[in-house]
Amino acid sequence: MIIQAFLRWVETARTGDRARAARALGRAYVDAQMNGIDRQAAEMAMTFLLDDPSPKVRSALAEVLAPSCDIPRAIILGLAEDQPEVAYIVISRSPVLTDEDLVDLAARGSVETRALIAARAFVSRSVSAAIAEIGGEEEMLILLENGGAQLPRRSLKRIAERLGYSAAIRDLLLDRADLPSDARHTLVEEVGAALAAFGLVQMAIGTARVERITREACDVAAVGMAGALAVDELPGLVAHLRETGRLTPAFLLHALVTGRAEFFSAAIVDLSGVTEKRVRSILSSGRIHSIRALFESAGLGRDVSEAFAEAVLLWRKNGTTGADDCRASVCAALLASLRGQRAPSPACNAMAEILERLAFAEQRQSARDYAHLAVRQAA
Repeated sequence: MIIQAFLRWVETARTGDRARAARALGRAYVDAQMNGIDRQAAEMAMTFLLDDPSPKVRSALAEVLAPSCDIPRAIILGLAEDQPEVAYIVISRSPVLTDEDLVDLAARGSVETRALIAARAFVSRSVSAAIAEIGGEEEMLILLENGGAQLPRRSLKRIAERLGYSAAIRDLLLDRADLPSDARHTLVEEVGAALAAFGLVQMAIGTARVERITREACDVAAVGMAGALAVDELPGLVAHLRETGRLTPAFLLHALVTGRAEFFSAAIVDLSGVTEKRVRSILSSGRIHSIRALFESAGLGRDVSEAFAEAVLLWRKNGTTGADDCRASVCAALLASLRGQRAPSPACNAMAEILERLAFAEQRQSARDYAHLAVRQAA
């Protein structure tokens, strides 16, 4: 009877009075201050209020009902599909909304809707994946900064692919330890592209040199990344580099002479189709002819396969020395061999240039390390 009287009163009451009444009705329902029959009547009354002409009334009802997990789903969905000032209250807070509801709201909603979903105290993997697939930069920043958002590795990769051009998003992604290696490399490429496109840099050193420096810097970053990955993650990075055209002879040479043995082995497995066990056996104990045959099956030309095979043999010979000394000696010996050829092919000349730059980079790093050590000892 009380609810029936309430419904009759609502028809003629002022907006402010209706809002206060809606708030009181919702609070009484949430606090379970009703018996079974009254609760059913209250649910009917709240459903009736979903059609109230004033958003103030619907907002008042939403404010009270949003935090509760014991509200009929139909009422919550009705409020979630209301105009923004009402819907946002429920979307951002209601535990009644299921993952399916949130995915649907994200797909049909506005930027603001997706931002509110991304900022919820808990965002499941499926909801995060949906936002990662369709959300813009604003929503993605909120999602990445939300400690309660579960982001699968596939979604992180998708964000990198879609929005890696954004410096803010790149920074947040690169700070994550769970970022897949292929996505990390994609972001490194984005940084390089941003640098190459910077007009002031192009004016200072020229477009061609910018492109070369950028490419080499990206290669250095990728090789460094390969050295830090777990063995089981290497095939994924190798496949990504191959698909993006980065798994070039120059890149492989860089990885080989800098001692990225696990990565180099994974790359040869990928390119040659030879089993991992067989590749490891040839690289560790095979003779030069079998090593060259392996490299040629991986697509390396005959003019460079000999140099690659020689590098492998040099690593075997010098592998007992320290890592830095070994890299320097392998690089120097291979460079001397290439420069000593009577009629080197263009590919061998290109390899020699790469080795010279790598050797110079090693010298500069050694000088920095020495200076740093001298400063520490002086202090």
